[in-house]
Amino acid sequence: MNRRSFLSTAATVAGAAAMAPLLSACGTGSTKKSGANTSQGLKAALPSYLPNDNAVKPDIAPVQGGVDAATDPAFLSYPASPPVTVSGVPGKGGSYSAVTPLWGTVPPAGNSFYQAMNKALGVDLTMKPVDGTHYDTIIPTMTAAKKLPDWINLPAWWNPNFNTGELAGTQLADLTSYLSGDNIKKYPHLAAIPSGAWQMGVWGDKLYGIPCFSTSFCISGAAFYRRDVLESRGITADQVRSADDLMNLGKELTDAKRGVWAFDDVWLAFSTIWGAPQNWKVDNGKLVHPYDTQEFLEALDWHYRLATSGYMHPDALAGDVANGSTRFYSGKSLIAYGGGGAWNLSDYQSGVAADKNYRRGAFNTITGDGKGTPVLWMGTAASMISYLNANLKPAQIEELLAVANYLAAPYGTAEYTLVNFGVEGVHHSRVNGVPTFTDEGKKDVQATAYPFLAAPYSVISNPGGDIVTKDYAAWQAANVKYLTKPPFWGMNFTMPQAISAAAAAQSVNDTIKDCYHGKKKVSDVQDAIASWRNGPGARLKQWMTENVLDKYGTGQ
Repeated sequence: MNRRSFLSTAATVAGAAAMAPLLSACGTGSTKKSGANTSQGLKAALPSYLPNDNAVKPDIAPVQGGVDAATDPAFLSYPASPPVTVSGVPGKGGSYSAVTPLWGTVPPAGNSFYQAMNKALGVDLTMKPVDGTHYDTIIPTMTAAKKLPDWINLPAWWNPNFNTGELAGTQLADLTSYLSGDNIKKYPHLAAIPSGAWQMGVWGDKLYGIPCFSTSFCISGAAFYRRDVLESRGITADQVRSADDLMNLGKELTDAKRGVWAFDDVWLAFSTIWGAPQNWKVDNGKLVHPYDTQEFLEALDWHYRLATSGYMHPDALAGDVANGSTRFYSGKSLIAYGGGGAWNLSDYQSGVAADKNYRRGAFNTITGDGKGTPVLWMGTAASMISYLNANLKPAQIEELLAVANYLAAPYGTAEYTLVNFGVEGVHHSRVNGVPTFTDEGKKDVQATAYPFLAAPYSVISNPGGDIVTKDYAAWQAANVKYLTKPPFWGMNFTMPQAISAAAAAQSVNDTIKDCYHGKKKVSDVQDAIASWRNGPGARLKQWMTENVLDKYGTGQ
């Protein structure tokens, strides 16, 4: 997997987690080191946000939404002369090890790219990429033996597997005194990372994590459609304003005899448009779970009717997720859910290879009945978080934070170019102005290696594919006003294992999946919910009320 593929997959995985009734990390139950953050403690721990808008100006500037919400800046070309933004060499010659997940081929140890990076960083940083597929089982063996490297990436969606909350302050270094408030001014590129992203690394009112791939347009995913196909039939996205409009589209677009169905699996795209909460809502000071709402049942009913309407691809109904992209590219299914990272140049190239007219689009956020103001629930502002080892000395922590500042240099700078593309003339050359890997670069440079330790805020950039950048930026601008924080947004806390299992509600979720695939009825889901509500559901609500809501509020 390349960087773009990873981001697409990560967005999809994070999106699935965000839409499920599962909150944060689970662990042994101790909250001494891993309690949720108080509003005062969080404010004191977070770094000041100091945007860096002067390095490379975007072609399409960000559009501000609500608090912590904004579109990503967009670039239509790569700077011809990347500016230098870090003076001198950040490191002081220290030797360190770093472990990050890798979905791809492991580069040769000590290769020319690693050497060039060490020279630029001023440290001997030994990169040890680990198989991303099994990362969630490999890392716990390191923590159990207390043999973590000096620097490690712990993806937030695996916090339960890593028990990250319990590692904070024991095996992971407390960075609060180095980065909180105006202390971060020493590291201007880190200061340009949005506050919401830093929040994902705060545990028990202390800052431990460094965010990677941060964004202020944080969503689980979108309802994508084949824009070229629909527009060829006179259908535009702004004509779709309700669930009835979607069902009418299903009838109009489906032609089973030609092997074309309107819909792929779209539960994650439309399950909340009737007004169901993402995880919880608070009504008169009381927690209300999605399962306890009429809006959730309305969503299930519509999806059951969709599944049994004949408008959904049979393979999607059978649960085949792996080949969803192939169906979408080939025009066998025309509307599908996907992570936001799917909207990129490689997607466009793959689509055009299957159909020269290919163009991806996304429906704007809607309500089920087409009335009122839609809600687009915000996901976490960063799901890739790196941590430093608690055994490091203060001078070593400062040295690695200086390195992190270099790695977080904005898109298009000289530092960003080296981190992501290697040395020009060795690892990449310019093709139509775009940094393009040479054979050596393809072998040695993993674009996710160093950015998994620290990275700048995300941008929209698809050099050579302006149509993709313009379409995605326009969609973000049209929907940023709907971004809404759910209760407990960005709050880190540790659940006891039994409560985590109750939150997962596996038997209910299995029945829900069968329902939106047309295999079971809404009444079957209601039965499963009733059984869950009277046992695990009641314990979950009580724990969340007593340990989070009553003590820390909703985080809003």
